[in-house]
Amino acid sequence: MNVWKAVGERVRAGDVDGTLALVTALDADDRKALAAELPRYVAERSRRTNSWEWSNELSPLLMAGAACLSGSAAVTSWLFRREFRWRRVDRRETELLLRILRTRPETWQAETARRMAGRLRPSDLRHWPIVATLVRELGVEPPDGDAFMVGWLRTVQEHAVDRVADDPLLPRLAPRIFQTDSLGEVLLSSQIEAIACLVDRGALDRAAVVDGVVGRLLGDGPSALPALAWLHDRLRLDLDESAERAKDYVRLLPVAPLPVAEMALTQLREVEAAGRLEGDLFEEAAEALAFRPEKKLLRAAVAWIGDVVRRTPGHTDTGLRALSVVFGQETLAAQERAVRLAVKLAGQAGESGRAAIRDAAAGLPVELREQVSTAYGEVVAVSPPAPPVLVVGVAPAAPPPVASPGELAHELVAVDWRVRPEQFERILAGLVEWAHREPDALRAELRPWWHPFSPGSFGYHDYVSDERMDDLLRRAALAFASPEDSRALSELFASARRRNRHGEQAPFDRVVQRRAHEVIERLEAGDVLPVLLATPTSGTGHLDPEVLLERLQQVEAAGARVPPADFQQALLRLPRSVDPAAAARAASLTSDAGRTLAAWLNGGGLPDPVVTCGIERQRSRWYGAWARGPRATVRPATPDLPELVRELCAQDLERDSGLSFQLDWWPLVMPSHRDVVAAHLLETLPVLIEDSDGQVAALARLAQGDGPVGAATAYALACGMGHRDPAERASATEALLTLAARGQVPAADLGRAVTELVREDIVKLNRVTAVLDDAARAGAHAAVWAVIAGTLPGLLPAQGDRPRAGLADLLAAGARAAELAGARADIPELAAVAARGGSSRVVQEARRLRRLVASAEAAT
Repeated sequence: MNVWKAVGERVRAGDVDGTLALVTALDADDRKALAAELPRYVAERSRRTNSWEWSNELSPLLMAGAACLSGSAAVTSWLFRREFRWRRVDRRETELLLRILRTRPETWQAETARRMAGRLRPSDLRHWPIVATLVRELGVEPPDGDAFMVGWLRTVQEHAVDRVADDPLLPRLAPRIFQTDSLGEVLLSSQIEAIACLVDRGALDRAAVVDGVVGRLLGDGPSALPALAWLHDRLRLDLDESAERAKDYVRLLPVAPLPVAEMALTQLREVEAAGRLEGDLFEEAAEALAFRPEKKLLRAAVAWIGDVVRRTPGHTDTGLRALSVVFGQETLAAQERAVRLAVKLAGQAGESGRAAIRDAAAGLPVELREQVSTAYGEVVAVSPPAPPVLVVGVAPAAPPPVASPGELAHELVAVDWRVRPEQFERILAGLVEWAHREPDALRAELRPWWHPFSPGSFGYHDYVSDERMDDLLRRAALAFASPEDSRALSELFASARRRNRHGEQAPFDRVVQRRAHEVIERLEAGDVLPVLLATPTSGTGHLDPEVLLERLQQVEAAGARVPPADFQQALLRLPRSVDPAAAARAASLTSDAGRTLAAWLNGGGLPDPVVTCGIERQRSRWYGAWARGPRATVRPATPDLPELVRELCAQDLERDSGLSFQLDWWPLVMPSHRDVVAAHLLETLPVLIEDSDGQVAALARLAQGDGPVGAATAYALACGMGHRDPAERASATEALLTLAARGQVPAADLGRAVTELVREDIVKLNRVTAVLDDAARAGAHAAVWAVIAGTLPGLLPAQGDRPRAGLADLLAAGARAAELAGARADIPELAAVAARGGSSRVVQEARRLRRLVASAEAAT
């Protein structure tokens, strides 16, 4: 009997029951033979089969291996093979595997459970039910490790409390709940309610759970889980339980996240109101709260200090020392509350409290300082600190060229979907160079990498019509290493594109793809270039004119045809200013490309295209809805341009651009024309404001380039400043700082862009304010003030209108920037808001800013 032929037929048919019936009927020798064949089949089949066919074979293969392999280690390795990772797991598969494993001796099962538990990961718990079932049935000690605990905690659900209470694992795993590293991933509302219900029933020890919660909060410090604070609240501690842990609550206040600090403060206020909080603990707690930056906690701290001093006048100086710390906060509302309470307590203040208040009041705004002086005696103002100095950053360097065929092969192995543009350029240039210099050595190095050939390894699938940048690199290497396979692959891609056309690629992406396709087509035809022309010589994407001249001379000397896309990309990467000697040298070139280069250099390069930008009502090509949003257009300053250059400079962005997720490649395509790049970025950036995919990094690259920065740059920067993710906004901050260090911030355009995008609810004001404030603190205060001053006329509310969210913070950031810059300005809209009655924070911050930019004292 040919064992594998029969089993293989059932496997390829996706027949789980048929496969299992065949395998379980085999004798020991046949099982051994099948066990030897299975790994080879999986390795080969996974590479050569399309994903749909392969997915049908996974469960039958899994069963066959579990039944045939003999050792515990071998079965565990089989179940966790990476080829099986993407199958869909259901309860029936788990039951079938358990049925197979139960046929082995109990000692073997226990060892397998231990090994499987060691392979579990919190992010991959497909086999957890098998491990847990074996542990329960065998009565062995539950495995150590985070993953097993995470799997168990996911079963601790509010709707399953009865089952969890009877689970034999509960008494053994309960002590480990709050020691689980990945607790934050699994402690959801259902787990919180289930744990609380188990405590209420007596299935979990109440004191142990409360101590576990508080101990974990203390141990995690600034990374403490808010969910644990919610569990703490759900347990509803009585006064004795809270008083017993008062020291722990005080220790949580300095650095715990806001929900945890609020929980601790609530407990301390209840304990203090009952007269059970020691004086030194109150002092420590009040001081810790006074240093917190959160407005909510500062309000609560000032209110609590007032309550405590009213009940216990002996704590007055302690409270005043804490209030003096609040004086140093940058939030005007917090300063005002602290000053009001300090003035109210002046009559009962001791000398230590009075001294603390006078010393701290020196840095207060003028009007608050005067109030403190009236109640506590003269306060001498302090000089403001010197503003930070911006330093112009050094442009990044280009990576070194690939040094050998072996290094090129190594780099190709490491390439994945996260390939960076510098890496792409380096590998593509290295491939062209070494294919020309040492073709035999390069083929030998590449053979283990691509052989045997499989289309899926180069990004081909039936449903794919677009190619990723990393796949283009692999295809270029295959075109050299195996032209016949590459030509077949190119036809597959062409056919897929004809069947599954999804619209145009973004123009800047098309530039990169055309250059790669040029290399692929030439290598498939055996037409080898000595060098690529457009490989950057600077990390900004620029290309040294002298280097381009040398490369063109090499191409001419080899008698090779100049690749048009690569040559046009090289023109776009030339700097805006070129030494006339380079233009003179270009005149000696004999090819058409050489003459084009000479004319390009003598004509001063690409004339700056005309870029316009504003807010318009338009239909989203991604969602189909009509909405107002930023729209840019680009028009060439001259019609006589090469094809690829014309596509970038004569673009109707509404009609022709495609969505892209590699925006940070674009500034390197056109490093001397930043506003053109920004205009194209605006087609995608507004769509990605709520995503977290690293696209705002394009702005940091853009700022490092050269060329005009105008309205398009301003709108693109404003979109990045309004991104949801703080890490993305950090790239916008970096871009703003780079422009400020060079004196290139388009302040008027940026102020207008922020105003319009906020008013259209495209970006949130609080996010933009955070970026502006960070930039001001880093030394861009003058530019930031100019931007904020430009936003105020359009964002300040008219009489009777409700102020928009985040406006008070913008005014506060403006005050900090204006003070650092020594700014003066007459803004009628600001004066109007400052003149209104009331004590809202917007009015307070408007008054403060108005005094700073209008008074003589602001200069001191």
